[in-house]
Amino acid sequence: MADRIFRVNMGDLSVKIEDVPEAWQGLGGRALTSAIVAAEVKPTCHPLGKYNKLVFAPGLLSGTRAANSGRLSAGAKSPLTGTIKECNAGGTAAQLFARMGIKALILEGMPAGDGFYALKVTTDGVEIKPETELVGAGNFAVIEALEKSGGKDCGLLTIGQAGERRQLAANISVKDPDGKLRSLGRGGLGAVMGAKKVKYIVIDAAGAPKTVPLVDEEKFKAAAKTFARALLDHPVCGSALGEYGTDVLINIVNEVGALPTRNFRSGQFDQHEMISGEKMAAMIKERGGKTKHGCHAGCVMQCSQVFVDRDGNYVTSGFEYETIWAMGAHCCIDDLDLLAQADSIMDDIGVDSIEMSVTIGVAMEAGIIEFGDGPGLLRLLNEVKEGTPLGRILGSGAAVTGKVYGLTRVPVVKNQAIPAYDPRSVKGIGITYCTTTMGADHTAGYTIATNILKCGGFVDPLSKEGQVELSRNLQIATAAVDSTGLCIFVAFAVLDNEAALPAVVDMLNARFGTSLTVDDVTALGTQVLKTEHAFNQAAGFTNAHDRLPEFFEEPVPPHNAVWDFSDEEIDAFWNF
Repeated sequence: MADRIFRVNMGDLSVKIEDVPEAWQGLGGRALTSAIVAAEVKPTCHPLGKYNKLVFAPGLLSGTRAANSGRLSAGAKSPLTGTIKECNAGGTAAQLFARMGIKALILEGMPAGDGFYALKVTTDGVEIKPETELVGAGNFAVIEALEKSGGKDCGLLTIGQAGERRQLAANISVKDPDGKLRSLGRGGLGAVMGAKKVKYIVIDAAGAPKTVPLVDEEKFKAAAKTFARALLDHPVCGSALGEYGTDVLINIVNEVGALPTRNFRSGQFDQHEMISGEKMAAMIKERGGKTKHGCHAGCVMQCSQVFVDRDGNYVTSGFEYETIWAMGAHCCIDDLDLLAQADSIMDDIGVDSIEMSVTIGVAMEAGIIEFGDGPGLLRLLNEVKEGTPLGRILGSGAAVTGKVYGLTRVPVVKNQAIPAYDPRSVKGIGITYCTTTMGADHTAGYTIATNILKCGGFVDPLSKEGQVELSRNLQIATAAVDSTGLCIFVAFAVLDNEAALPAVVDMLNARFGTSLTVDDVTALGTQVLKTEHAFNQAAGFTNAHDRLPEFFEEPVPPHNAVWDFSDEEIDAFWNF
């Protein structure tokens, strides 16, 4: 069965199943979502209006037995940044879509009334039904209802209260194989889904094959084995991430003076050990949780742990470095139990835990609560959950909160919160924050790999030399990886093991019967970036938007580093 496009028009509640246009045949994941958004969405449209579209697409290797190939991309014009947006998550949705032969699911238009709907996607099409019982409910209640109704094996995409209210920090949650949540996190795409009046999407793959068809099964099996071995042999992919989760970075980044503390006033947090991956792993082991857990089938890294409380009760899963940093060092809170509780609340509400946690630090900057006030943080999250006036401001993200309270120290680029690495102390990631097409985003070009972890060589994080080229190369590579459905963490092995990238190319060729080269994969990444950049330019963005906030000109301890790139040096990024 050939792949198809499922198109749902929420304006007239109609469904069309279309053949995949030739121009989109060789695309998947981010390459496809960005191509569809660029082709079909007016760059100047209101992101929460009828002209925006929300696109879901599995990667090119999703549905195969390739290690770590279960990522789903979602794309739209972002209501948070006003730019094009792609984010991706694990869970079961990508692999189910691929097995069902769904190249992309497109939501367009919007209903005239105020009622919400539930969608059920099968191999035959999409069923649209009014939803009343779960409107106003959190994501956990939606999962519970789905599993009670016999849909335990089904995939699920859902929004919480934040998405229903179209708040700019709202995300889309994806069910994983264990009934836990993963997040299509950044850019406010949950608000777009809420604007379309879709509360949740059930994916029922009954009757679909267990894996996607392969043109050359033996060639695929050999390449997949080589690729998996490259991941398992790498000290980051095969050891550190599984043992300590992504939070292994707390002590490392603190040591190099790049852990943003007290709203980016310092690069080190005195209590870093209390929120570190080593501390968390010890707590999990002592309490009987899981230090290793995969967010989707086929994950060999297992960096998503299961965090439990002192009595062994489940609290949260996928308790990530970024979230822990933002509530921890950024907000000066050193209680992992409280941070886990907060993470759970954010999962249930359906908000991006980076955007929301950075926003709490901005609220502290505004004097709403004091730095270090853990119980106050929980109170503010409950304001967001209840949709109070203050909660609606906070749920709109760091930039809006900073504007409402008249602040200048607001860590955002293109209105999206800056993540967990100080760009003065790691200058490569600063170039990524400035130039990525999607607002401040560490995953767009993760220079930490080379600047700090010395994967693929070493570029001095405190020097300007080589940073623009490093960020550019990694952004191109990342765009390609995001199109395959592979987890971005495979990049560590790709940078250090010369067999890894050719194995990815071999898997693609064995899957589709193509004759791609490594250069073709690089060209795909370049094409994606240029497509996204052109959309942003048509939406009114210029090089002047590729800048960090002025306060980064202040020296940051312990190195007293400053952000010292000229406009011309930053703009040179796009010379390719």
